[in-house]
Amino acid sequence: MAYENILFERSGGIARVTLNRPDKLNSFNVAMHEELADALKQVAEDDSVRVLLLTGAGKGFCAGQDLGDRQVSGGEGPPDLGESVEKYYAPLVRRIRSLKLPVVCGVNGVAAGAGANLALACDLVLATSSAKFIEPFCKLGLLPDTGGSYFLPRLVGTARAMGLAMLGDVLTAEQAQAWGLIWKAIPDEDFGSEVDKLLEQLAVAPTRGLAETKRLIYASGDHTLDEHLDAERDAMREMGRTADYAEGVDAFMNKRKPEFRGC
Repeated sequence: MAYENILFERSGGIARVTLNRPDKLNSFNVAMHEELADALKQVAEDDSVRVLLLTGAGKGFCAGQDLGDRQVSGGEGPPDLGESVEKYYAPLVRRIRSLKLPVVCGVNGVAAGAGANLALACDLVLATSSAKFIEPFCKLGLLPDTGGSYFLPRLVGTARAMGLAMLGDVLTAEQAQAWGLIWKAIPDEDFGSEVDKLLEQLAVAPTRGLAETKRLIYASGDHTLDEHLDAERDAMREMGRTADYAEGVDAFMNKRKPEFRGC
């Protein structure tokens, strides 16, 4: 597939996907959904990829849905927004969460609506200090989709989730970090180098172990303590048989830097 709405590159174990509609603040249309789905499918099938970066071109990360797109504009009757969620936004979140590698989101500017919640679907979120997170659905008579009503209370608690969702106030990157909504806010001038440093660290990490870590963390809310202890046991048994575990132990015992292969 030829990409017109995203940029996609792979090198050195790192895949980079950049939402590329800067004149529209990288808001989603159907074409961008389809291109992003194709790129994520390629990442999932490429064993050489050890970490994925999702970011935006220009001055913003993603302003959510392009309200001028034919799928959600008037036409002859009201749009079926549920169809848009079912066909595009929900599968997008599921694809990101199911990837067996770390997914880093680099929020380089405004992240609003579905764009904000797309960021929250990722495993590690870094944002420029000037970035802003906004849940504007309440101002359109809607509710936070793209997993927003799921992620928000789990990340910041019910009270703050209600405030963000019902008032649509702007949340700065520093506030987002302080509230635990994102991993880190970074000065704008240092953002690119800090993101690259994190990607390089994850690209040489024990990928299978990280994949199991994210799987268990995301599953923990659905488990009792006993169920989760059993899940940890089973995962540790499996990870103990990997080449990366053997490499990690050998490197530790011999006081050298490990060379993980992600398997």
